[in-house]
Amino acid sequence: MLPIDVAAHSSRWRRRHPCEKAVLGLGLTLCAVALPPWPGAVLVAVAAVAVLLGPAGVAPRRLWRAWRIPLGFCVTGAIPLLFQVGGPGGFVALAPDGAAHAGRLLLRTSAASLGVLLFAFTTPVSDLLPRLVRAGVPAPVVDVALVMYRISFLLLDAVVRIRQAQAARLGLAGRAAAWRSLAGLGATAFVRAFDRAARLQTGLAGRGYDGTLRVLVPEARVDRRFLAATAALLAGVVAGTLVLERLL
Repeated sequence: MLPIDVAAHSSRWRRRHPCEKAVLGLGLTLCAVALPPWPGAVLVAVAAVAVLLGPAGVAPRRLWRAWRIPLGFCVTGAIPLLFQVGGPGGFVALAPDGAAHAGRLLLRTSAASLGVLLFAFTTPVSDLLPRLVRAGVPAPVVDVALVMYRISFLLLDAVVRIRQAQAARLGLAGRAAAWRSLAGLGATAFVRAFDRAARLQTGLAGRGYDGTLRVLVPEARVDRRFLAATAALLAGVVAGTLVLERLL
Protein backbone atom coordinates (compact mmCIF):
# COMPACT_ATOMS: atom_id res chain seq x y z
CA MET A 1 0.00 0.00 0.00
CA LEU A 2 1.03 3.58 -0.54
CA PRO A 3 2.07 5.55 2.57
CA ILE A 4 -0.96 7.82 2.32
CA ASP A 5 -3.27 4.78 2.25
CA VAL A 6 -1.52 3.32 5.28
CA ALA A 7 -1.98 6.64 7.07
CA ALA A 8 -5.66 6.77 6.12
CA HIS A 9 -6.33 3.26 7.43
CA SER A 10 -4.55 4.02 10.72
CA SER A 11 -5.93 7.55 11.13
CA ARG A 12 -7.63 8.66 14.33
CA TRP A 13 -10.58 9.70 12.19
CA ARG A 14 -10.88 6.38 10.37
CA ARG A 15 -14.22 5.58 12.03
CA ARG A 16 -15.76 8.96 11.28
CA HIS A 17 -18.25 9.28 8.45
CA PRO A 18 -16.57 10.30 5.17
CA CYS A 19 -19.14 13.08 4.79
CA GLU A 20 -17.74 14.84 7.86
CA LYS A 21 -14.19 14.74 6.54
CA ALA A 22 -15.32 15.75 3.06
CA VAL A 23 -17.02 18.85 4.42
CA LEU A 24 -13.84 19.81 6.29
CA GLY A 25 -11.28 19.02 3.61
CA LEU A 26 -13.24 20.23 0.59
CA GLY A 27 -14.47 23.25 2.55
CA LEU A 28 -10.89 24.32 3.16
CA THR A 29 -10.11 23.69 -0.51
CA LEU A 30 -13.00 25.92 -1.62
CA CYS A 31 -11.86 28.62 0.81
CA ALA A 32 -8.36 28.48 -0.68
CA VAL A 33 -9.80 28.97 -4.17
CA ALA A 34 -12.47 31.55 -3.35
CA LEU A 35 -10.72 33.75 -0.78
CA PRO A 36 -7.94 36.22 -1.64
CA PRO A 37 -4.54 34.49 -1.81
CA TRP A 38 -3.21 36.84 0.84
CA PRO A 39 -4.08 36.31 3.59
CA GLY A 40 -6.86 33.79 2.79
CA ALA A 41 -4.74 31.00 1.33
CA VAL A 42 -2.19 31.39 4.11
CA LEU A 43 -4.88 31.02 6.78
CA VAL A 44 -6.29 27.97 4.99
CA ALA A 45 -2.83 26.37 4.85
CA VAL A 46 -2.23 27.06 8.54
CA ALA A 47 -5.63 25.64 9.49
CA ALA A 48 -5.15 22.52 7.34
CA VAL A 49 -1.67 21.82 8.72
CA ALA A 50 -2.87 22.39 12.29
CA VAL A 51 -5.73 19.92 11.85
CA LEU A 52 -3.52 17.36 10.10
CA LEU A 53 -0.76 17.45 12.70
CA GLY A 54 -3.14 17.89 15.64
CA PRO A 55 -6.53 16.11 15.77
CA ALA A 56 -5.89 13.96 12.69
CA GLY A 57 -2.55 12.75 14.07
CA VAL A 58 -0.55 12.76 10.83
CA ALA A 59 3.22 12.59 11.29
CA PRO A 60 5.04 15.72 9.98
CA ARG A 61 7.46 13.70 7.86
CA ARG A 62 4.65 11.69 6.29
CA LEU A 63 2.73 14.89 5.53
CA TRP A 64 5.76 16.50 3.89
CA ARG A 65 6.48 13.42 1.78
CA ALA A 66 2.90 13.45 0.48
CA TRP A 67 2.66 17.23 0.05
CA ARG A 68 5.93 17.75 -1.79
CA ILE A 69 4.61 16.04 -4.94
CA PRO A 70 1.57 18.33 -5.47
CA LEU A 71 3.71 21.24 -4.28
CA GLY A 72 6.11 20.52 -7.14
CA PHE A 73 3.22 20.71 -9.61
CA CYS A 74 2.12 24.00 -8.02
CA VAL A 75 5.60 25.47 -8.46
CA THR A 76 5.82 24.18 -12.02
CA GLY A 77 2.46 25.78 -12.86
CA ALA A 78 3.46 29.12 -11.34
CA ILE A 79 6.82 29.49 -13.08
CA PRO A 80 5.40 30.20 -16.59
CA LEU A 81 3.56 33.23 -15.18
CA LEU A 82 6.93 34.89 -14.61
CA PHE A 83 7.51 35.24 -18.35
CA GLN A 84 5.75 36.66 -21.37
CA VAL A 85 6.22 35.75 -25.01
CA GLY A 86 6.55 38.62 -27.49
CA GLY A 87 6.35 42.31 -26.81
CA PRO A 88 8.94 45.10 -26.59
CA GLY A 89 11.15 43.09 -24.23
CA GLY A 90 11.94 40.44 -26.83
CA PHE A 91 10.65 37.02 -27.75
CA VAL A 92 10.79 35.87 -24.12
CA ALA A 93 10.97 38.39 -21.28
CA LEU A 94 9.93 38.78 -17.68
CA ALA A 95 6.27 39.68 -17.28
CA PRO A 96 5.60 43.03 -15.58
CA ASP A 97 3.38 41.54 -12.85
CA GLY A 98 4.56 37.98 -13.28
CA ALA A 99 5.96 37.56 -9.78
CA ALA A 100 2.72 38.75 -8.18
CA HIS A 101 0.56 36.48 -10.34
CA ALA A 102 2.87 33.49 -9.75
CA GLY A 103 2.87 34.08 -6.01
CA ARG A 104 -0.92 34.29 -5.84
CA LEU A 105 -1.31 31.12 -7.89
CA LEU A 106 1.25 29.28 -5.76
CA LEU A 107 -0.51 30.28 -2.55
CA ARG A 108 -3.92 29.20 -3.84
CA THR A 109 -2.87 25.85 -5.25
CA SER A 110 -0.60 24.83 -2.37
CA ALA A 111 -3.28 25.65 0.21
CA ALA A 112 -5.96 23.86 -1.82
CA SER A 113 -3.76 20.77 -2.08
CA LEU A 114 -3.47 20.68 1.71
CA GLY A 115 -7.26 20.63 1.95
CA VAL A 116 -7.40 17.66 -0.40
CA LEU A 117 -4.63 15.90 1.52
CA LEU A 118 -6.61 16.37 4.73
CA PHE A 119 -9.40 14.30 3.23
CA ALA A 120 -7.02 11.74 1.72
CA PHE A 121 -5.04 11.23 4.94
CA THR A 122 -8.18 10.49 6.98
CA THR A 123 -10.45 8.61 4.54
CA PRO A 124 -9.51 5.26 2.96
CA VAL A 125 -10.74 4.78 -0.58
CA SER A 126 -12.35 1.51 0.44
CA ASP A 127 -14.60 3.41 2.86
CA LEU A 128 -15.50 6.12 0.36
CA LEU A 129 -16.27 4.32 -2.90
CA PRO A 130 -19.08 2.01 -1.69
CA ARG A 131 -20.91 5.01 -0.22
CA LEU A 132 -20.90 6.80 -3.56
CA VAL A 133 -23.65 4.46 -4.76
CA ARG A 134 -25.95 5.85 -2.07
CA ALA A 135 -25.01 9.34 -3.23
CA GLY A 136 -26.32 8.60 -6.73
CA VAL A 137 -23.16 7.50 -8.57
CA PRO A 138 -23.95 4.58 -10.92
CA ALA A 139 -22.95 1.23 -9.43
CA PRO A 140 -20.91 0.11 -12.51
CA VAL A 141 -18.75 3.24 -12.22
CA VAL A 142 -18.06 2.50 -8.57
CA ASP A 143 -17.31 -1.16 -9.36
CA VAL A 144 -14.77 -0.19 -12.00
CA ALA A 145 -13.13 2.23 -9.57
CA LEU A 146 -12.90 -0.46 -6.88
CA VAL A 147 -11.37 -2.96 -9.30
CA MET A 148 -8.85 -0.43 -10.63
CA TYR A 149 -7.96 0.56 -7.08
CA ARG A 150 -7.22 -3.07 -6.26
CA ILE A 151 -5.31 -3.78 -9.45
CA SER A 152 -3.16 -0.65 -9.06
CA PHE A 153 -1.65 -1.99 -5.84
CA LEU A 154 -1.05 -5.41 -7.38
CA LEU A 155 0.75 -3.82 -10.32
CA LEU A 156 2.81 -1.55 -8.07
CA ASP A 157 3.88 -4.58 -6.07
CA ALA A 158 4.78 -6.41 -9.27
CA VAL A 159 6.81 -3.44 -10.55
CA VAL A 160 8.77 -3.26 -7.28
CA ARG A 161 9.53 -6.97 -7.38
CA ILE A 162 10.64 -6.85 -11.01
CA ARG A 163 12.84 -3.83 -10.30
CA GLN A 164 14.48 -5.61 -7.37
CA ALA A 165 15.12 -8.69 -9.50
CA GLN A 166 16.69 -6.57 -12.23
CA ALA A 167 18.93 -4.81 -9.73
CA ALA A 168 20.02 -8.15 -8.23
CA ARG A 169 21.03 -9.31 -11.73
CA LEU A 170 23.05 -6.13 -12.41
CA GLY A 171 20.37 -4.83 -14.72
CA LEU A 172 21.04 -1.30 -13.47
CA ALA A 173 24.83 -1.44 -13.62
CA GLY A 174 25.14 0.98 -16.54
CA ARG A 175 23.10 3.42 -18.56
CA ALA A 176 22.50 1.02 -21.43
CA ALA A 177 21.59 -1.79 -19.05
CA ALA A 178 19.24 0.52 -17.14
CA TRP A 179 17.40 1.48 -20.35
CA ARG A 180 17.07 -2.19 -21.34
CA SER A 181 15.78 -3.02 -17.87
CA LEU A 182 13.30 -0.18 -18.06
CA ALA A 183 11.97 -1.46 -21.39
CA GLY A 184 11.70 -4.96 -19.98
CA LEU A 185 9.94 -3.63 -16.90
CA GLY A 186 7.33 -1.85 -19.02
CA ALA A 187 6.71 -4.90 -21.19
CA THR A 188 6.42 -7.25 -18.23
CA ALA A 189 4.09 -4.92 -16.33
CA PHE A 190 1.90 -4.59 -19.44
CA VAL A 191 1.59 -8.36 -19.79
CA ARG A 192 0.94 -8.87 -16.08
CA ALA A 193 -1.80 -6.23 -16.14
CA PHE A 194 -3.75 -8.23 -18.71
CA ASP A 195 -3.03 -11.46 -16.81
CA ARG A 196 -4.31 -9.97 -13.54
CA ALA A 197 -7.43 -8.66 -15.26
CA ALA A 198 -8.18 -12.06 -16.80
CA ARG A 199 -7.68 -13.84 -13.48
CA LEU A 200 -9.88 -11.31 -11.72
CA GLN A 201 -12.65 -11.77 -14.28
CA THR A 202 -12.43 -15.55 -13.91
CA GLY A 203 -12.59 -15.27 -10.13
CA LEU A 204 -15.61 -12.99 -10.22
CA ALA A 205 -17.40 -15.27 -12.65
CA GLY A 206 -16.74 -18.23 -10.37
CA ARG A 207 -18.34 -16.35 -7.48
CA GLY A 208 -21.54 -15.58 -9.34
CA TYR A 209 -20.76 -11.99 -10.34
CA ASP A 210 -23.95 -10.39 -11.65
CA GLY A 211 -22.67 -6.92 -12.45
CA THR A 212 -22.49 -5.50 -8.92
CA LEU A 213 -19.74 -5.85 -6.33
CA ARG A 214 -21.28 -6.11 -2.87
CA VAL A 215 -18.93 -5.10 -0.06
CA LEU A 216 -19.42 -4.51 3.64
CA VAL A 217 -19.40 -0.82 4.55
CA PRO A 218 -18.42 0.09 8.14
CA GLU A 219 -21.30 1.69 9.99
CA ALA A 220 -20.75 5.34 10.85
CA ARG A 221 -23.04 8.14 11.89
CA VAL A 222 -22.63 11.79 11.06
CA ASP A 223 -21.49 13.68 14.16
CA ARG A 224 -23.26 17.04 14.35
CA ARG A 225 -20.70 18.37 16.79
CA PHE A 226 -17.93 17.66 14.29
CA LEU A 227 -19.88 19.45 11.56
CA ALA A 228 -20.49 22.40 13.90
CA ALA A 229 -16.77 22.60 14.70
CA THR A 230 -16.01 22.43 10.96
CA ALA A 231 -18.44 25.26 10.24
CA ALA A 232 -16.86 27.31 13.02
CA LEU A 233 -13.38 26.70 11.62
CA LEU A 234 -14.38 27.66 8.07
CA ALA A 235 -16.22 30.73 9.34
CA GLY A 236 -13.17 31.70 11.36
CA VAL A 237 -10.94 31.39 8.29
CA VAL A 238 -13.31 33.57 6.24
CA ALA A 239 -13.69 36.15 9.00
CA GLY A 240 -9.96 36.24 9.67
CA THR A 241 -9.28 36.75 5.98
CA LEU A 242 -11.68 39.68 5.73
CA VAL A 243 -10.29 41.33 8.89
CA LEU A 244 -6.64 40.90 7.96
CA GLU A 245 -7.30 42.04 4.40
CA ARG A 246 -8.63 45.34 5.71
CA LEU A 247 -5.81 45.78 8.23
CA LEU A 248 -3.07 44.87 5.76
